[in-house]
Amino acid sequence: MSRKTIALALVAAASFASTPAYASGGDAEGASQPAERDVDAGSQAEQPERQGPPSGAGGPPPGVLNGENVFDETWVTIGIGAGLVPSYSGSDDYNVFPLPLIVGRVGGVGISPNGPGFALDLLSQAPSAAPSETSVSFGPAFRLRNDRDGDIEDPVVALTEDLDTAFELGVQGGVRIPGVLNRFDAVTFSTQVRWDILGAHDGMLIEPSVGYFTPVGRGAVVQVSASASFVDDSFADYYYTVTPQQSADSGLAQFTADGGLNSLGLTAIVTFDLDGNALNGGLNIYGIGGYSRLVGDAADTPFTSVRGSADQFLVGAGVGYTF
Repeated sequence: MSRKTIALALVAAASFASTPAYASGGDAEGASQPAERDVDAGSQAEQPERQGPPSGAGGPPPGVLNGENVFDETWVTIGIGAGLVPSYSGSDDYNVFPLPLIVGRVGGVGISPNGPGFALDLLSQAPSAAPSETSVSFGPAFRLRNDRDGDIEDPVVALTEDLDTAFELGVQGGVRIPGVLNRFDAVTFSTQVRWDILGAHDGMLIEPSVGYFTPVGRGAVVQVSASASFVDDSFADYYYTVTPQQSADSGLAQFTADGGLNSLGLTAIVTFDLDGNALNGGLNIYGIGGYSRLVGDAADTPFTSVRGSADQFLVGAGVGYTF
């Protein structure tokens, strides 16, 4: 898992804090009574698709009717976080990485962080009083990738030439299924397909994921997501092959990498609204922990097997402001 892959997960955490789970309905005060309702109302999370509101549960929560609901046609969250992430994909050295954030809905288009980049949802739904139903998302996705373009902690890997920054352009799409275990949760299946257009790795990636999220009370949400990454031969060759020149410079054995399944990962995120009410916007904080396992040639390359580790960890935190 590269710094930029981890950055995607970290900045997406703040978007979970920003999306309402009961923006237009639901009785949060009564939700804790199991005889009447099965779950507390709370804030809603998503990654990366924008989501519609769940069905009401007896009327809007306090704050909605008096204009305190920030999640209307247009809303934005800005923020900053920091994570402890591997120095490069396959490294066992870790760096602190800053993570700026912008996420929201503007002009009917949902905006989600995508590592150092964005994913747009052209089918984004504004909150409404209608019951939540299965919905889809679709739109372009953009991302920069600067794996091993500098800032490498390992002295041997640093002897190989720096790689170029890639700009990946593609599409994202997904399906959100609400009300799986309670009336405010959801399962999301999504996939991104991207191609490098700057001539760095010149390859293609396919990144499917499945996520589950549920509110906990009015101002907290828990998100768990599992993901995989598939890459083509061009991507694998650029990042994992050890060329004769790289071998001569570093002493690492020569290695030729092919594409295929690149990694499997699991991420957990917990987000809290600081005043306990996500509907009125303002400050929120989040924490994240995750693990991924490089597989195939991503794990077998000497960059990983000799100088690093196939086990990749992440931990981070951040703060955002919604208006």
